[in-house]
Amino acid sequence: MPYTLRLISIEEKEDLAARYAAQVRYEIKSDIYGCCIKLLTGDRSVKERWEENFFFISQSIRSHGRLYVLRDPAASKDTVFYDPATRTAFLLNVTYYGWVKSLALSVAGDTLEDEHGIASIHGACIDADGRGCCILGASGAGKTTQTYGLLRDPRVRVVADDWSFARIFGDEVFAYGSEKNFYIRADLATIWPEYTDLVARADFDTEGRAVVDLRSVVGKGRILPMTTIRTVVLLHRDPGEAQTVTACSPGTALDVLAAAGYYNPHLLVRTPFKENLRRRFFAALLGAARVYVVNTTGTPEETQGMLRGIVFGE
Repeated sequence: MPYTLRLISIEEKEDLAARYAAQVRYEIKSDIYGCCIKLLTGDRSVKERWEENFFFISQSIRSHGRLYVLRDPAASKDTVFYDPATRTAFLLNVTYYGWVKSLALSVAGDTLEDEHGIASIHGACIDADGRGCCILGASGAGKTTQTYGLLRDPRVRVVADDWSFARIFGDEVFAYGSEKNFYIRADLATIWPEYTDLVARADFDTEGRAVVDLRSVVGKGRILPMTTIRTVVLLHRDPGEAQTVTACSPGTALDVLAAAGYYNPHLLVRTPFKENLRRRFFAALLGAARVYVVNTTGTPEETQGMLRGIVFGE
């Protein structure tokens, strides 16, 4: 876990809300796949990145979940408290906006998972000539790098570069995006020069990340709200093995995903009930798609060739 997480009671939530009320200068409500998630913070930079990142929602709508992003000298760095009853999270001394946005998506996912049968997929989701592909893997495996590499091809459109929500309809699984703009790394253009102008215009934070509008580079028509998932790619990096592409059975892939916590370190509640929901969803997803495991030990361009072969059948 990249931060310290502790579940709290509704009484503890009330105490924390009262304790930190004076810090809250901004209250922003946003639409995260139909959920109203409210940000409460005194940090203007967090407020501005949040507004760039997520879609606006009417401020008169009651919130489904809340994120307090605050400073507390008495608390440890990167501390998170979460009350599942009211779906309220307190992020104390968390300076990395990437965790703020991921936890906002996770709070929405907690609501959607329990009450609407909608699952969270922590990974990229693209559409290649009408065929959806999820790219999953542990941190550092190359998900983001390879997603933006594939977007250089005009046949590829993007639903999400980090997190999507998914629903099962019969034998098909649909994936939906929820972020207005995406959070990129400053080194993107050193890997793919096609993004040099985008990086030059971006306002990077102290972590070397920025929220950007990809439409200015790839065009409005290549940011899709949803796709039907036909392929799942599991990326991993094992320098002791050659770069390979291997077809994988749904059962084997499910065991890999379950053992890795579905490659999602931001799941706030991990109970047997939740595990059952997640395992059932991923079993359905993997049963509805072709599944491949790709070892990304080669250069980014070499991995691109392998991924293009998968998504386009080349």
